[in-house]
Amino acid sequence: MKENLNSIKEKKNLGQALKNFIDVAGWPRIIIGIFLVLLFAMTPIAKLKLSTSLSDTLVRVGMNAIMVLALVPMVQSGCGLNFGLPLGFIAGILGALLSIEFNLTGLKGLFSAIAISIPFAVIFGYGYGQLLNRVKGDEMMIATYVGFSSVSLFCIFWLLLPFRSPVMVWGYAGKGLRTTISTQKFWQNSLSNILSIRIGETFYFPTGMFLFFALLCFLIWAFFHTKVGTAMTAVGSNPDFARASGVNVDKMRTLSVVISTVLGAIGIIIYQQSYGFIQIYNGPLYMGFPAVAAILLGGASVHKANIGNVIIGTFLFQGILTMAPSVINSLLQTDMSEIFRIIISMGMILYALTRKTKGNR
Repeated sequence: MKENLNSIKEKKNLGQALKNFIDVAGWPRIIIGIFLVLLFAMTPIAKLKLSTSLSDTLVRVGMNAIMVLALVPMVQSGCGLNFGLPLGFIAGILGALLSIEFNLTGLKGLFSAIAISIPFAVIFGYGYGQLLNRVKGDEMMIATYVGFSSVSLFCIFWLLLPFRSPVMVWGYAGKGLRTTISTQKFWQNSLSNILSIRIGETFYFPTGMFLFFALLCFLIWAFFHTKVGTAMTAVGSNPDFARASGVNVDKMRTLSVVISTVLGAIGIIIYQQSYGFIQIYNGPLYMGFPAVAAILLGGASVHKANIGNVIIGTFLFQGILTMAPSVINSLLQTDMSEIFRIIISMGMILYALTRKTKGNR
């Protein structure tokens, strides 16, 4: 009898634990996670190598993770989802282009690009933050306009700025930047290859890129455990209470925008060193949307986000985006991977944005 009671109690505890897990994770993320696992399981059927698929997924996660992390400060301060992230991307592109203009290579070139981009990001972020303080309540709409207009404005600057490197300028004109600029001879994979793991010819783990991401995660975590970070979170949770407690609300909001813009600049440079190319003109135009979708898929809301949301969301979003087109393409024996990628990515972005007001579920 006692054993039966213990068995019933264990089942109840297990059921309660399962219910708690579902409440925390939410059915959408559980379903997406199961779908991703099924895609990996279907790789033998699709005649794909599991090690290659896993490697591609991990590389894409490392490439995009910092850009998703860049959203956390603005969400925590109450400024909402940073659709103006392309402003940070532009600062990063400026740093990358100047690094190549000075013919800097390897880790020196990569970290020089980051160092050069940060002052631009701070200036852009400060002006952006001042604007958002004037339009409280409409931040996401204004941020979207800022992101789009800044990319369009710099399309003009890319033609006028006095770069001279033959790697970057159009050869026939002698001025104006190319649409795509290779980083191969400068600092491609200079960070990713640090302590990288290779197994055969099919698996590659970019250890250095993940270590750098982990460092930035730690810095953001540590920042939000400082007095200033706590004040920033208080502003996002209850600005009236924060103001009554002596916190300068506008200052905290502006600081969060600056940090977000700086992280965006760093994120695009890390993306470029792994991707192997710098894409300018309209290249950064829509890159903020996948980052927003990823953090929402990870469980964030427009009022609260954490590093766990970044990691989970980036893996789910990039995992589906990497695996689904290749598996479907192989099973259907077609060459429509890019079409599938666009449909799947836009579908996930649409789904995430329609759930942005649901909170953590």
